[in-house]
Amino acid sequence: MLKKEIQIQVEKGEMLPLMEEFYTIQGEGYHTGTAAYFIRVGGCDVGCHWCDVKESWNAELHPPTETETIATNAAKYAKTIVVTGGEPLTWDMGPLTSKLKNAGLKVHIETSGAYSLSGTWDWICLSPKKTKLPTEEIYEHAHELKMIIHNKHDFIFAEEQAAKINGNAILFLQPEWSKKEEMTPLIVDYVMNNPKWRVSLQTHKYLNIP
Repeated sequence: MLKKEIQIQVEKGEMLPLMEEFYTIQGEGYHTGTAAYFIRVGGCDVGCHWCDVKESWNAELHPPTETETIATNAAKYAKTIVVTGGEPLTWDMGPLTSKLKNAGLKVHIETSGAYSLSGTWDWICLSPKKTKLPTEEIYEHAHELKMIIHNKHDFIFAEEQAAKINGNAILFLQPEWSKKEEMTPLIVDYVMNNPKWRVSLQTHKYLNIP
């Protein structure tokens, strides 16, 4: 396929810059401990300084892959699929989620919400970032709000975001991995004093799995 044709397919969401795909245990948030097949899509300009997959930022490093191929691979491994990044909403997620749903799969997304919501989702995990705030639309649709706590000011940011989210969303505070020893005790105290929140940990890192 010629480069221009590939670009057109990517713009339509029929191809996506695929960084990696793997079957593992969901390590964070509401679905912690459940088996899931992860699809990591390249491309992100949100720019979190503590991001642990900065190699995902440059979409050009990751091969454009047909969504049909991605969906077919995913269906071999699991009934629950998690689309992550990078920032997956950089791209039109409609074609991918349509193929995954047609295969009878449950489809989750992990997103900063910085771009317009596309695709059909069974679960939306919204993790807002200060560097590029979510669109207003996604606050209405998110099932889960996961706030990363890197310093004390992040508790204020978390409350600002919780005030915008729909009333059914489940609220999580999660320590940024490099600050976990410092921030986890603060999060525990905060949740005990503010029980609308729950604690989320990156359990896959403790288990030493992807």
